[in-house]
Amino acid sequence: MRRILLLTLVTTALSGLAASANELRDIALETFKPLPSTVPAVPGNPATPEKVDLGKALFFDPRLSASGVFSCYSCHNLTTGGDDNMETSVGHGWQKGPRNSPTVLNAVLNEAQFWDGRADDLAAQAKGPVQASVEMANTPENAVATLKSMPQYVEWFAAAFPGEEEALSFDNMAKAIEVFEATLITPAPFDAWLNGDDSALNEEQLAGLQLFMDKGCSSCHSGVNVGGHGYYPFGLIEKPGAEVLPPDDKGRFAVTETVDDEYVFRAAPLRNIALTAPYFHSGKVWDLSVAVDIMAESQLGEELKPEETAQIVAFLGSLTGTVPSVTLPVLPAETSTTPHPTTMVVQ
Repeated sequence: MRRILLLTLVTTALSGLAASANELRDIALETFKPLPSTVPAVPGNPATPEKVDLGKALFFDPRLSASGVFSCYSCHNLTTGGDDNMETSVGHGWQKGPRNSPTVLNAVLNEAQFWDGRADDLAAQAKGPVQASVEMANTPENAVATLKSMPQYVEWFAAAFPGEEEALSFDNMAKAIEVFEATLITPAPFDAWLNGDDSALNEEQLAGLQLFMDKGCSSCHSGVNVGGHGYYPFGLIEKPGAEVLPPDDKGRFAVTETVDDEYVFRAAPLRNIALTAPYFHSGKVWDLSVAVDIMAESQLGEELKPEETAQIVAFLGSLTGTVPSVTLPVLPAETSTTPHPTTMVVQ
């Protein structure tokens, strides 16, 4: 009889745990969504194998830069979390850019691109660095001339954009890069858990998820990319120091020229956040635990206990996903008409 009673108590306890786990999942699904099982479609830019392959070649090709040194991959390294793990990126003439490079992984799921949201989509974003003087320092005309000088690229553009009179164009270059980047989706343990796999997250990660929602982190970091949408003041409750929030970078104000947008930034997407140190637009914080504490204090007015910080960091670790396998492309050979690289001058 005692053994039967013990078994009944254990069964009842396990049932309670299962109910609790299911309840947490139901609540989480009101705030988050698992990654789609297929590559997301890009509005107005249908993907084809030819276009994806072209975009991959362009993503890795440093000849889109004036110097012939920097490619999209330079700042968005797919082996290190989709960014360059530097405070701010190094570009043309070894200049340092003004902001930390965001990850390209899952970026297609963001509402807008860049920290200030100045690019509506990945195609618009792809054009920016090519022309930025501190990044690739090129011009659309020179980039197109470079690509047209290589017959293989002319053929690839024609195959990727069939029927277009000017298949090889700066706009189509950006569209090809966009559809390739849209394939960079990284399913993570958190997705498996949202989809019903109870074993995908451990107790510490589940506790961290609960805290993440209870403390209010999910007010800004929600949805399928756990962020990447909405614009919020950095320092909603208490502004961090100038070493974290440089006073000369006013964020979205540079886009809207609206006073209310001073020091406002797009909420960062948190997928693969454990891989993408340093943190924030300034890239001044190298420890994820410190970044979590700063966000709790500055955005929520919360002082986390060490064990709470550890649990939230553990949850964030469950957002680290599997990067799709990418085979390095063999790029077209240059010809005698290919524009020569511009000499880089150290600033």
